[in-house]
Amino acid sequence: MQRVVLHGWVVGLAVAGLAGCGGSSEPAAPVAAPTEVAAVKTPPPEYPVELACQGIGGTSTLKVVVGTDGTPGEITLASSSGNGDLDHRALQAVTKWQFKAATRAGQPVPTTIQVPVSFNPPQPKPDECFAIEERLRRGG
Repeated sequence: MQRVVLHGWVVGLAVAGLAGCGGSSEPAAPVAAPTEVAAVKTPPPEYPVELACQGIGGTSTLKVVVGTDGTPGEITLASSSGNGDLDHRALQAVTKWQFKAATRAGQPVPTTIQVPVSFNPPQPKPDECFAIEERLRRGG
């Protein structure tokens, strides 16, 4: 303790750190920042050439529960592409996708995300479309 004399009065001054205020003298361990789900491996779905050649496309939006190991768990159709075959192929493809799981306090946590899977007809049409269109025109 340090003493200071002011006009005949003795005043005691104590120099105290945060430890005197009830805090710990050891620094707190850093908390890991949360992270979001990240796509790691997303091979595209199989797009039937017959549908692509007919200009049939759309976007299937899927609700996907990504587990702590980064694999898709429950997958449901949130909104349709307008074509059941394309929706089914989108579901099939996403079951094979791989993600990096989201984390909280450094630990992986399951997370529900929405995933759009788009089917865009190619422009210009591939050459094989002309043979398919001719076959369809003839009824075969």
